[in-house]
Amino acid sequence: MKKWKPAPREAVAAFEAAISGLAGAEPRKMFGYSCVFAKGNMFAGLHEAGMVLRLPDEERAEFLGLKGSGQFEPMPGRVMREYVVVPKVLLNAPEKLRAWVEKSLAYVSSLPTKPKKGPSGSKRSKSAKK
Repeated sequence: MKKWKPAPREAVAAFEAAISGLAGAEPRKMFGYSCVFAKGNMFAGLHEAGMVLRLPDEERAEFLGLKGSGQFEPMPGRVMREYVVVPKVLLNAPEKLRAWVEKSLAYVSSLPTKPKKGPSGSKRSKSAKK
C-alpha cells in the first residue's frame, strides 16, 4: 500500500483557517489527513496533493476554470469525480477560500445523511458475516 506524504504546510494552514468556526463541520481524519464532514459526507480535506473540496457539477466546472486547480486524483487513474484540488493562489486568499469551503459545505448538507459504519476492519463484523 502506498505511503502518503504529509500535506503541504501552506495547505494545512489555509485549511485550518478556512474551517475555523464553520457551523455544521465535523472534523475527522481520513488516511491520516485532517478532513471535515457534514451529515457523514466529506466536504473538505487535506492530502499530499494539498487541500481538496467537494463541489456539485456547476460549481466544480467554475472552480476548474481557476488557474492551478484540477480534479482530485489520490492515486494514478483514480479520479474522485466530485473533488477538486485547491490551487495555491486560492490558499493565499482566505476570504475567497472560505467562500468555496462554504459552497462545499452547502452542497454536502443538501445530500442524504450517510449512514454510520461500524468499526472498520473489525474481526467481529467480518466473522458475523460468515
